[in-house]
Amino acid sequence: MSIIDDKSKYKKRVIDKTIETYLEVSGAVCIEGPKWCGKTWTSAFHSNSEFLVGDPTNNFSNRQLAELNPSLILQGETPRMIDEWQEVPSIWDATRTEVDKRHEKGQIILTGSSTPKTKGIMHTGSGRIVRLRMNTMSLYESGDSSGKVSLKELCNNNLTMQMLEEVSLEKIATYIVRGGWPENISVDDRKAHLMPRAYMENVISEDLNNLDDGIEYDKHKTALLLRSLARNESTTVSDSSLLKDIIEKDNESMSRNTIAKYLDALNRLFIFNNQTPFSPNLRSSLRVKQSEKRHFSDPAMACALLNITSEKLLGDLNTFGFLFEGLVERDLSIYAQSFGAKLFHYQDYKGNEIDSVIELENGDWCAFEIKLGAKKIDEGAENLIKVCKKIEDNGGKTPKIKCVICGLSNAAYQRPDGVYVVPITALKN
Repeated sequence: MSIIDDKSKYKKRVIDKTIETYLEVSGAVCIEGPKWCGKTWTSAFHSNSEFLVGDPTNNFSNRQLAELNPSLILQGETPRMIDEWQEVPSIWDATRTEVDKRHEKGQIILTGSSTPKTKGIMHTGSGRIVRLRMNTMSLYESGDSSGKVSLKELCNNNLTMQMLEEVSLEKIATYIVRGGWPENISVDDRKAHLMPRAYMENVISEDLNNLDDGIEYDKHKTALLLRSLARNESTTVSDSSLLKDIIEKDNESMSRNTIAKYLDALNRLFIFNNQTPFSPNLRSSLRVKQSEKRHFSDPAMACALLNITSEKLLGDLNTFGFLFEGLVERDLSIYAQSFGAKLFHYQDYKGNEIDSVIELENGDWCAFEIKLGAKKIDEGAENLIKVCKKIEDNGGKTPKIKCVICGLSNAAYQRPDGVYVVPITALKN
């Protein structure tokens, strides 16, 4: 029996068209992302047969079969889904070999909620297997954005100015604390924070030590590091600063090597979705600060680690602002991926910053500031104009558009200075 008995009931995801595209050009795709984000359902929707490696039926006989003969489990109507392939890493090489044998596109869909060490994998899969990152639901996917403004059209300087229904601060707080896990979307707002807490507790107590990499991760140290990262959500905090924060806030010490080791392991669980720095083509001595902006895959993870409810968030607007930025940048990364664009951030050594930069496939780039309240829109627009002017003066390419993404606004429009203003609850891909 298929995971999805009636595909007409499948809730569409933004990544669907990307999967369809890569199935047309590649022999196999590997859909990766945090647990519970919908990878299995989405992969099953695009498949005609499936094999669940982690199925506990008959004393995990599926896993035993995969270990004995990984090439055998790849046989079936295509595209064939192999769920949680990383539990038997040899499946990767078997997939590459099978793709080479068949010389056909769209044969296999692998899904994975962790990345195994290279031990047991002989080949990278280059040219045979395309990796696609999937995340939790964006506001448009969960039905919390009207989708009246397309990010793709906006990035091409095309916006129809319109009045919109304004969303309350309380509702935005709920979206952040609840997160975008499909099974948590319909939970009562008063209880929506409970699942993310249990989720992160499981990461700390179980998932990290299930990576099967021969390392025993200390639960207490894991919790300290994750809490520090939660306090520094949407910042470019360094590893050394994390260490200092842990010592100051938790009166506990960790070495930088330990932090690096734990961060690598958590990355392999897709707990993070960090924002890489953008480097405009500058012909001057202006240097760009090459630091990633730290993000959890979903801002609800940070809320869970800090025991934040929507009521607490409303009482701390500074923290609210950082987590709102995480929410927006989660959605921007999902939307941008759907049309081949990439999300970055900009920061130079003179303190000039742009919250988000979307680079299009043709090399054009778009600049975004993120502001929770409508009263901060002027400040965001002024910063965009100032920083983009400095980039241009130093030989950098002019951005195609400048835009402030906000939380509280009842309109999508273009200001007299040329800067667009769009509420996150009106955006789609």
